[in-house]
Amino acid sequence: MTNVIVAFSKAEDAKNIKNILMKNGFFVSAVCTSGAQAVNSADELGSGVVVCGSRFADMVYQEVYECLPPGVEMLLVASPSQWTGRAPDDMVCLGLPLKVQDLVSTLGMMLETIARKRKKLKSQPKERSREEIETIQQAKELLMERNHMSESEAHRYIQKCSMDSGTNMVETAQMIVSLINQ
Repeated sequence: MTNVIVAFSKAEDAKNIKNILMKNGFFVSAVCTSGAQAVNSADELGSGVVVCGSRFADMVYQEVYECLPPGVEMLLVASPSQWTGRAPDDMVCLGLPLKVQDLVSTLGMMLETIARKRKKLKSQPKERSREEIETIQQAKELLMERNHMSESEAHRYIQKCSMDSGTNMVETAQMIVSLINQ
């Protein structure tokens, strides 16, 4: 589930937007009335979308946007005259007067995009550190020496043991090294 933070300077506006989103199936993690509250909530949650107005008592939308952590996107709800030509390219803007269907469909698309990005990042293999690569190489060399395996056989053996035991290859290689060196 992706976090949604609603931030408007008027508490009544924030509450109304929250209610609209909740009625349409979105989970609102936080409701804020200042830019600082929105940034703090985004820092705590780490990812999601901030749905906000253009001005707060303590900052404007651009300052809030610049303070957001990576992984948090902004949906600005304001008069087009307030953001035309000034909003960053990766910020999504909806003009006032706001139509409920526009808000719901835009937020839905943003959350789908975030989920797709997250899934894509998860599916990419994690880069191994030099120490991890050396541990795997050491385990392969020990298997090749003791069990007379080729490098590809040793690699497949570590992979299979890793899958069978439910551990990653580095942990499996560490176990092999420690067992053989006893």
